[in-house]
Amino acid sequence: MAVLYGADAVYLAGTDFGMRAFAGNFTPEELREAVRFAHSHGVRVHCTINTMPRNDEIVRLPEHLELLNDAGVDALIVADLGAFTMAGKYAPKCQRHISTQASICNYETARAWYGLGASRVILAREMGLEEIRTIREKTPPELEIEAFVHGAMCVSYSGRCLLSNYMTGRDSSRGACAQPCRYQYALMEEKRPGEYFPVEEDEKGTYILNSRDMCMIDHLNDLIDVGLSSLKIEGRAKSAYYAAIVTGAYRHGLDDAWAGKPLDPVWRDEVEHVSHRPYSTGFYYGQPGQYYNNSRYIREWQVVALVTDCDAEGNATMSLRNKFRTGDTVELVGPNLRPFAMTVPEMTDGEGLHVDEPRTPQMIFHMKLPYQVPPFTLVRHAVELSAK
Repeated sequence: MAVLYGADAVYLAGTDFGMRAFAGNFTPEELREAVRFAHSHGVRVHCTINTMPRNDEIVRLPEHLELLNDAGVDALIVADLGAFTMAGKYAPKCQRHISTQASICNYETARAWYGLGASRVILAREMGLEEIRTIREKTPPELEIEAFVHGAMCVSYSGRCLLSNYMTGRDSSRGACAQPCRYQYALMEEKRPGEYFPVEEDEKGTYILNSRDMCMIDHLNDLIDVGLSSLKIEGRAKSAYYAAIVTGAYRHGLDDAWAGKPLDPVWRDEVEHVSHRPYSTGFYYGQPGQYYNNSRYIREWQVVALVTDCDAEGNATMSLRNKFRTGDTVELVGPNLRPFAMTVPEMTDGEGLHVDEPRTPQMIFHMKLPYQVPPFTLVRHAVELSAK
């Protein structure tokens, strides 16, 4: 979905060495297939090697790097100096990008990595716009500079948090963070064990460790102006719907910015159509300050169907994702398709029989649309699913 909705590159991981421990990562054959698919659409593939390998893991890294090299991966995202050096030896066809986990926040560090052979640095999330401008001005123009512009923010500097390790045994620096910063906490006095006192900021508790999500779609001209080469969307364990909608919104917004046009409000509105925490601009315009309000996810839309085929008259074949019925108001958004709303007309099942409410997951059914839409267009329905 990221490819079809407008990404220039996708970043992903194999089953080892990537900070996505609980995501459905790519087996060797799946990775080769992903590279073939992306390349057939003119899209690059960047594979993460961004954990800090231990001794018993580093011995397995050459074989993994050779696999990525042979699969046609375009770039490797690395954080560890040893892994970086080995990538140059065992994956010579792949460019080397320095992960945000390396916490690059000054031009000397960026220049040092370039001198060692890096073609791109991905800056720490805690950088401001003027700091990025200085790095751009004081580094070789051949060095590409990438920064995160949308997605989750960590309560700790560049993700260097030990709360998850201490409380759950899940290593945040190895892609297994349990996000204890989102937990609700109480106070216990030393001489009153087992007696809990609430720490409250509102009726639901306290959120002293939480953070908002980053959203920079309103400020794309500023990101271009400071000289960024690439804008990165965080997508750890996100849905295909999330990848499609956010990618499409930034694709259209960035194209308009390059053309000197203002951001179309319809694309700004799209980032509100995915599950997200309250938005902020991160550190780009200075210290964001502590956020004390509820940081639960806002989720107000649900995908109900996926268009698999549609003819010139708008006769669409769809696959069901969630229940909806004739008479409902839905929205459609697709690859390079401006979102539009419509009232659901009469539908038919695979045998041509009338159906008011498709119910069986993945069932194939048919619906008449106002005009032709591309395959992989999403049909969504407004529904309040936000956490309480």
